[in-house]
Amino acid sequence: MDSSSVAGATVFKARTSRWFTGLAVLVTAGGLASVVATDGPAGLLTAWPLLGIAYGGWWLFWYPAVLVAEDAVTLRNPLVTVRVPWNALVDVDTRYALKLVTPSRGYTAWAAPAPGVWGTHSGKVEHLTNLPSTSYGPGGSVRPGDLKNTDSGHAAYLVRSHWQDLVETGRLDVDRQEKVQRSWNLAPLAVGVLLVVATALTPGVVS
Repeated sequence: MDSSSVAGATVFKARTSRWFTGLAVLVTAGGLASVVATDGPAGLLTAWPLLGIAYGGWWLFWYPAVLVAEDAVTLRNPLVTVRVPWNALVDVDTRYALKLVTPSRGYTAWAAPAPGVWGTHSGKVEHLTNLPSTSYGPGGSVRPGDLKNTDSGHAAYLVRSHWQDLVETGRLDVDRQEKVQRSWNLAPLAVGVLLVVATALTPGVVS
């Protein structure tokens, strides 16, 4: 799993994020080298589609994250960022991906998908033990998406562990009601739109 600490928050990203992003950058680099070899440096003026590949890889795979901080859990998805205060959280689900459930609705994390068949069968005993109490279902059962070796499971482990610690230490103020905050990721969206427009205006791309 890819998790780190930044400015007091634990930042989780999908384990494949660096690989897919790196692949997109390599494809772009190879394409740019081919353009320069064929058309010379002037050919870079028509390389917007290639830059779009690298940017798309970064935006879809590296940019999304789950941030676990003292005051809230933040889901940074490609289009929208959602900040869920701890006292607005009522459940954590991992059926299809990490999903933070509030009294009004649920919010899904792009960065923490549930595992496929391979991820489920690669689970070991240590991935089932010492999980936060809310991870276990009837009879101590554990959903495949809760296994710590999976993206959804590791992200859920981080969220549930901190949530449980807040409850047990009395730091969760349930009487103080805070609202979930949703905001559009305007800067990444704007760059994406500019690349699409530049690609559409590039000679030979759209005929």
